[in-house]
Amino acid sequence: MLELPYLRENREEAVARLSKRNIDAAGLVAKALELDEQRRAIQNEADGKLAEMNELSRAIGELMKGGKKAEAEVAKTKTTELKGSIQLLKERLENAEKIQQDHLCTIPNAPNSKVPLGRTPEDNKVVMQDGIIPELGAAAKPHWELGEEYNLFSLDLGVKLTGAGFPVYSGQGAKLQRALIAFFLDKAVTTGYREVIPPHMVNAASAFATGQLPDKEGQMYHAVADDLYLIPTAEVPITNLYRDMILDDAQLPVKNVGYTPCFRREAGSYGKDVRGLNRVHQFDKVEIVRIEKPENSYAVLEEMVEHVKGLLQALELPYRQLLLCGGDMGFSSAMTYDMEVYAGAQKRWLEVSSISCFETFQSNRLKLRYRGEDKNRNCCTH
Repeated sequence: MLELPYLRENREEAVARLSKRNIDAAGLVAKALELDEQRRAIQNEADGKLAEMNELSRAIGELMKGGKKAEAEVAKTKTTELKGSIQLLKERLENAEKIQQDHLCTIPNAPNSKVPLGRTPEDNKVVMQDGIIPELGAAAKPHWELGEEYNLFSLDLGVKLTGAGFPVYSGQGAKLQRALIAFFLDKAVTTGYREVIPPHMVNAASAFATGQLPDKEGQMYHAVADDLYLIPTAEVPITNLYRDMILDDAQLPVKNVGYTPCFRREAGSYGKDVRGLNRVHQFDKVEIVRIEKPENSYAVLEEMVEHVKGLLQALELPYRQLLLCGGDMGFSSAMTYDMEVYAGAQKRWLEVSSISCFETFQSNRLKLRYRGEDKNRNCCTH
């Protein structure tokens, strides 16, 4: 969530950055500041009446000591009236704070100045490309045909057990999944990441803190009876490990890695571009999560990109790096790189990794701070 001091002190910058998302940036910021003025006006009025009541309370004591009982009774009546007014103002203030908070939750993160303009994936910028694009023969088969032929995975069995978009891996297919998970985890641990096995379900507070709620409520599986959500990515529970915390300098940077299955309802689209395993409701993912000081944030983003590049190079896969445009970025991201691998049989690039800097957007929701030299400050998450 964007911080109000930032919107107040950097209004033009905030509008310019948010405009890259092709939204009514000026209107959203203006509304946020208007609601803030209303809240502050109520707060000031309440503070004024509270100060007046406190002064009267002191005066009543003096009047009683001086034997001015009648004047003291008048002051007591005024105090009672002020208490009622203050209570009403407190109720108005709570309502104003809720309205303000609800509005701020609708404003996405402000894209970094390097984020290109654009509305669709076609407007993303290719940063670099590496590896040799394979030239396959006419008889080359896509992975869904190979999976069926060699009994590597089955979407039909997934339909039988659960529904469309829930693959069942078996034999060498299951072994390959397990080997890749171990490979990614081991590489991250070697690089200094601490391995975590988090829960696969989170509460609403956790989903809100990392930006899934209220933006992606319809994309997550919701266990209504327990009010829990199946995680769309391990980023959600791992980042929330640090919710409501104040970290010391010695604890930064925080580097965690975790494997989880991930669940997304959004995957149910149709057509040749989502055949096979291209887009499913349940998939395995290894996530690296970083918590840093703001001044290190974008250097860390580039470092994480290099880590992913090293994995793809080790697997000898042709890949490319994209810088996402404003219209294709996630709600919480300030800047996102996607890594894509070329699928020879499909003759197209497929996203295999996404690396984002959230600046202080998530930490503001998380109430995740570190002790700075002069005061506690919001961390940056990745």
